Formats: sequence, structure tokens, C-alpha cells
Amino acid sequence: MKALLVEDKEYIRKGLRNLLQLLDTEITVLGECESVKDAVIVANACDPELVFLDINLTDGTGFDFLDQTENLNFKVIFITAYEEHALRALKIGAIDYLLKPVDVDELQKALQKVVQLPLNQQKNQLRVTKQAWNNDDSKLILSLHDSFQVIDLNELLFCESDKGYTTFYCNDDKKHVVSKTLKEFEERLSNTDFIRTHQSFIVNLRFIDKYDKSGVIYLKNGKKIPVSSRKKEQFLTTFLSWTNS
Repeated sequence: MKALLVEDKEYIRKGLRNLLQLLDTEITVLGECESVKDAVIVANACDPELVFLDINLTDGTGFDFLDQTENLNFKVIFITAYEEHALRALKIGAIDYLLKPVDVDELQKALQKVVQLPLNQQKNQLRVTKQAWNNDDSKLILSLHDSFQVIDLNELLFCESDKGYTTFYCNDDKKHVVSKTLKEFEERLSNTDFIRTHQSFIVNLRFIDKYDKSGVIYLKNGKKIPVSSRKKEQFLTTFLSWTNS
């Protein structure tokens, strides 16, 4: 595969090139770039099959580069530092990435995956990753079995977890099931109007009609949500503070 290294730090580019030689892969590095501008020029001139792409470049982001090379057909492996927003976008898109400094075993795994991945499937992953990168806190993108579903958090009633799956219940009576645990969404939702009331439930405070002191929440649509004894004090503190704000 013909590859292009797009990374703003020279030592990372050098290290990646050395690792590719160490793995004795059939990858030919066509060039190295540290800016969006140069990467676009080189990509259009050389037509790479694979791009190792840093997210933060000297004059923009890796997504700026992708916007300007939409007419080209190459696969992407992202390179990134441990930065929360970037990692969240990459995970939502279910796309392969390498953390700096690049580990040789992780590089080998990423290469094996990307070689086997159909180009059109990765283009979908890139689209979702970009949406997640640009996304505001009012949206959540779910990776379903055969599609990507955009959830408006203002219309999400609650989430329920069961045996490694989480179901998202929306105000339009639609529900969406993903094969992830509730814990994987808790951090993302904790910055909004959601609270975990039970091992199996996260609830949108906006849709609570009343709380029964026996430990049951009644939503505006009549749905009952349990509050565990362990979560009760935290829930009441948050709920009362939210309602009085």
C-alpha cells in the first residue's frame, strides 16, 4: 500500500516510519507532511491508499484535510494524543487510531484491520467520526448493528441496560439498542440533564413528573423508573437542586 504520513511532530513521523520498517510491511511511504495545506497537495499528487493522520496539525485538523480530499479514495488510521474530545469522536465512529507514542503491536493490529476493511465502510466511519468531532452536547451518535443513529438528548427519556446491551428510549416512542453497557455512556451524559438512578437506568431530569419516596420515579409518559437505595441520596440532591434552579 502506498502511504502518506500526516503528523506535525517530526519525531512521531520518524518513529512511525521506523516501526513500519521493523514490521517489514508492504507499505511504501510516499511522503511526510505536517500541515493540512501540504498534505492536500501531496495527497492529490501521489494518490495514496493509506493515510496516517494526526488530528491536530500546524494549520488545522485532520478533518480539514479530509474535507479537502473527499474526491480521493484512501483509508485512514488516526494518530492522536490522549485527548478526551478526540478519543470520544474516534470511539463513536468505531474507527482505528493509534495513541502517541505509537506502539508497534497496536500499529500491527491497526494495519491488519484497515487492510481488511472495505473502503465504503470506512468512509461511513469517517463521516460519523467527523460528526462526533463537530457535535455539540445536545446530540449523541449511536453505532447500531447496521447504521448510525443520531439521538437528540433533549428528546431522550431514559436509558436502560440489560446483559451488556443498552436501550435508548426517546420521546417519539422510538427505541434504539446498542451492544454497549450503560457505564460507557454515563460519563458522556453526566455533563447534561441526566442522572443514574439505578445500576440499570439513567434518566433525563427534564421528563420526571414526580418522585415517590418509596423509591420510584414517574416520567411524564407514565413510565416508572426505580431508584436504588444506594443512589437515592445522590438522586434527591441532584433532583431537588435541578428543580429549584
